[in-house]
Amino acid sequence: MNNTAYEAVSAGIENLLKNCARLQPGQKLLIVCENEDAGYYDRELACDVAATASNLGITSELVEVKFNPNVTAADPELQARIAKADHTLFLARIGDQLRFAATDRPDSRTISYALDRRMMGSNFGGANYDAFVGLKTCLNQLLWQAADIWVTCPLGTDFRGSIEGDLTENGEVSIKRFPMSVFKPISPAAFSGRIAQAGFLVGTGSNYYTPYACALKDTLFIQFDGSRITGFDGTQEDMQAAKSHYEFVGKKFGIDPYCVHSWHGGIHPGCAFVDPPSQNFERWTGGAFGNPRLFHFHTCGDYPPGEISLNIVDATVKVDDMAVWEDGVLHPERIPGGADLLATYPCMSRAFANPDKRVGLNSRGRLSFQ
Repeated sequence: MNNTAYEAVSAGIENLLKNCARLQPGQKLLIVCENEDAGYYDRELACDVAATASNLGITSELVEVKFNPNVTAADPELQARIAKADHTLFLARIGDQLRFAATDRPDSRTISYALDRRMMGSNFGGANYDAFVGLKTCLNQLLWQAADIWVTCPLGTDFRGSIEGDLTENGEVSIKRFPMSVFKPISPAAFSGRIAQAGFLVGTGSNYYTPYACALKDTLFIQFDGSRITGFDGTQEDMQAAKSHYEFVGKKFGIDPYCVHSWHGGIHPGCAFVDPPSQNFERWTGGAFGNPRLFHFHTCGDYPPGEISLNIVDATVKVDDMAVWEDGVLHPERIPGGADLLATYPCMSRAFANPDKRVGLNSRGRLSFQ
C-alpha cells in the first residue's frame, strides 16, 4: 500500500475513532477481530486501527475471536474485556450478530461495515460520520411525517403505504454503526404490494446457515400485506424454491417463516462492493447494503433483522409525491435539512457528486446467483 492509500485509510480510521467512537487520548480501545481464516474482514485493517489509535494517544488491545455462526452472546472472557475498555470496535461478525442485543453502554461499542482497507480508505470511511448521522435524522423525520410512501423499481417492485408508530419507538440497534449508512427500519404494518427479486434470496447476518443463499432463475415477486408474505409469483421452479427455502429456515430456527419485520435502504454513496455476491454471499450482505442503490426487507422471523433478506436494486421512492430516490440515486437536497448538511460537510457533497455505483451486479445489471 503506497503512502497516499495509507493516508486515506488512516483518515478513515481517525473518522471512526474521533467522530464515531468519540475516543480521547488516554482512553482504551478494545479491537475485536475475527480469525484471519474466516475471509470476511481484512486482518491488516485491525493492525491499521491499532497503529492510528496509538498515534492519537489511544491505548488499544487486539483480541481475536473465532466466527460462531449462531452466537447468542459474547463469552464471559470477552465480556470482561469489553467491560474494562472505554470503547470496543468490532471487526468481527459477532458485533453484527449481537447488534440488537440489549446493553447498558450502547455508546461504548461500534461495528465497522468498512470491511477492508479499500472501504476504509474510500469516501465510505472518509466522509465525516456526523454528516451521515445528520442525514439519517433528516430522512427519518421526513419519512415518519409522510402520509404516503411509494416504492418501485425497474424489475417490478411496487409497494405503498405509510408508517405507523412514533419515530421515538424502539427499532434501532444497540451498537454504533460505522459508517452510518441506513435510515431507521420501517414497520411494514401499513404497507402492501410486491417485492421483485433477481438472482437469489439470502440471509441477514443474524444467524448463518447452509445454504445461505437460494438461487432464483428468473424474476420472483414476493407479495406482502402488512407484516405477512401472502404469496410468490414467478416461474414454478422459483416459487417452489422460495417456498422450500423459507420453510427450511423457519423450521431450522423455530420461527414464523412468512413474517415481514421491517425494511429500509442505503444512504451512503461511498459504500461499494466490488466483487460478485456469489464470491461470498455473507460478505455481500454485510458490506453492500449501505449503498443508496440497495433497499432490503427483513423477513422470516418476527424479530430484527429476521433471517432472510429481500433486496431491491435501484428503487424510486416517492414521499408524498416527491422523489427522494430516483432509480437508485438518493437526492439529499430534496430532504428538509439536506442542503444545509451538504453545505456544512464538503466531504458529503463530494461523495454524492461522485457516487460509487458498484453493488455487485452482473453484466446485465442484475443480482445473480453465479
